[in-house]
Amino acid sequence: MTTRANKAATKAAPEKKSRFRFFADVVAELRKAHWPTRQEALRLSILVLAVAVVLGLILGVLDLGFTRLFLLLGG
Repeated sequence: MTTRANKAATKAAPEKKSRFRFFADVVAELRKAHWPTRQEALRLSILVLAVAVVLGLILGVLDLGFTRLFLLLGG
């Protein structure tokens, strides 16, 4: 009578894939991915840039305000 541990131990270990097979699998997966069109990529890049500029301006104004506040209180 075999136990579960014995059954698990008797199973063959999975074969190691070659490195070349790994890269072939990577390429196959990348081909399945949805890639944006040039127009979508440009539009999304502009959106990211605009959000970064707006957040930079907001943080800059807050920094300037706190700097002046601390100079007023401490100086």
